[in-house]
Amino acid sequence: MLNGILIIRKERNFTSNDVVAKLRGICRQKKIGHTGTLDPNATGVLPVCLGNATRLCDMLTDRSKEYIAEFTLGLTTDTQDIWGKVLTDSGDKWRELSRETIEEAVLSFLGKQMQVPPMYSALKVNGKRLYELARAGTTIERAAREIEIEELELLPPESCPDTGESRAACFLALPKMRMRVVCSKGTYIRTLCQDIGDKLGCGAVMSSLVRTRVGSFYLGDARTLSEVEEIRDNEGIEKILLPVDHCFSAYPAVKAGEEALRFLRNGNELKLSMTEAEGGFEDMPDKTPCRIYDEEGQFYGVYVLQKGSGRLRPFKMFLPG
Repeated sequence: MLNGILIIRKERNFTSNDVVAKLRGICRQKKIGHTGTLDPNATGVLPVCLGNATRLCDMLTDRSKEYIAEFTLGLTTDTQDIWGKVLTDSGDKWRELSRETIEEAVLSFLGKQMQVPPMYSALKVNGKRLYELARAGTTIERAAREIEIEELELLPPESCPDTGESRAACFLALPKMRMRVVCSKGTYIRTLCQDIGDKLGCGAVMSSLVRTRVGSFYLGDARTLSEVEEIRDNEGIEKILLPVDHCFSAYPAVKAGEEALRFLRNGNELKLSMTEAEGGFEDMPDKTPCRIYDEEGQFYGVYVLQKGSGRLRPFKMFLPG
C-alpha cells in the first residue's frame, strides 16, 4: 500500500471527490482521502492523502491557503460566482467608482471578521449539504463564522505583466479584477467577492479561482491526474509521493531505542530514558511536539513532551503497515 501525500493540480469540472475516485483507480488502492473541498470550477492545489496518511486529512484542512481570484463587478448571482443564475445586474454602475474607492473597499476586508457561508456550499445542516437544499429551492439561516484574511492585494490582469511600477495596471481590465488572497480555513472566496461588490454598491461575482498554496504545498509542485498516471507507468508514484513526516518537519526528531519499540508499536507513552533527542530534552520547552522514529528511521507518529512526568505522550500515530 502507498502511504504519503500527493499534491494534485485539480482541473476544472472535477470535484474533490472526483479526484479521489480517479486516484483510487490510478494508484490501485482504496485508502485515499482529500484534504478539503475545492469548487468544481476552481483549479489548483489539492493535497490528497494515501494509506496511513489519511490520518492527516483533518490536520491539513486547518492550514492557511492562498488563492488567485478574479471577480467581475456589476453582477450578483445565486451561487456568488459567474456560473450561477443572475439575480441583479447594475450595468455600468461600476464606471462611477474611482480606483481609490475600489482599492479601499477590497483592502478593508483584511484581518479577522465574520463571514456567512453561502447556500451553495458543502457544509452540512441536519445531515443535508447546503448546496442540496439550495438546488431544491430552499434557503436557510446560516450562522456567521470567524475567518481571517491574512494577506490581500490587487493584481494586474493576466495579459498585463506586473512591473511593480504602478497599481494602475490593476484597473486596465475593469469590470474584471484580480486579487491574491491568503486566508484561514473556512474562508469562502466567492462570498468575499460578493461582499466586496456589496460594499461598492454595484455587486460582484467570482469569475475564476486558482488555489496556489495549501500550507507548505505549492502549485508549482502539483501534478494533474494524467501526469500522475504517466509517472506511475514510468518512474512509479513513489517518486512524487511525499512522506507523512514531511508535514511535521518543523518538529524536533526523537529516536526510540530498542526497549521502547514494544510501547511505540502499540501507541503507548514512552519514558524519556528510552529515547534520544538530538541536542537533548533539557532545553526543549514543555509540551513540544516531536517526530518519533525507530532506530531504522521508520516514522511512527507525533508525540508531545511531558517534562513533569519525564515522558512522551502520543498525539497522532502513523503506525506502519
